[in-house]
Amino acid sequence: MDNEVRQALEDFTERFCQAWREQADGWPASEELYGVPSPCIVTTTGNDVRWQPQPFAPANDLSAVERAMDIALQPGAHQFYTTQFAGDMPATSGNQALTLLQAWSEDDFQRVQENLIGHLVTQKRLKLSPTLFLATTPDEMEVVSLCNLTGEVVLEKIGTKQRTTLAPSLNLFLQGLQPQVI
Repeated sequence: MDNEVRQALEDFTERFCQAWREQADGWPASEELYGVPSPCIVTTTGNDVRWQPQPFAPANDLSAVERAMDIALQPGAHQFYTTQFAGDMPATSGNQALTLLQAWSEDDFQRVQENLIGHLVTQKRLKLSPTLFLATTPDEMEVVSLCNLTGEVVLEKIGTKQRTTLAPSLNLFLQGLQPQVI
């Protein structure tokens, strides 16, 4: 399954970049990442950065999160966060608009791990089953997450037990995403 998640993420990223090349005549652009160092940067324009995905290096995984929380994470979670450095990628899953989160650099990967730990600590405190966020949504109170118990991808209302299954696995979720060029 690990390699399936890695391949599905690489395939989606390629579809995302191809959509940008076709619709915007270039690499994906991000205003939010302007001025933030990354191996992904192709060029910087007046107010945005153009980027392309880069292999994740050095070899790493989410074992720091596992140690901090004393839990084993879904194998696909490790693959999702350590396949590549890339910008966040707007997409849709069915009718659900979302922005797929990615690590932009080694420093950003450290921040992502800290945020995952904070998310898991809050869930533990609220006696909620553990999830790992994968994407944001237009609703600030909802995120797309990987359920660490079932491996399902869910839309969850933050701080509640309210969850809607979007896909039975991370691999199938990534395969079904449609890139959105903004």
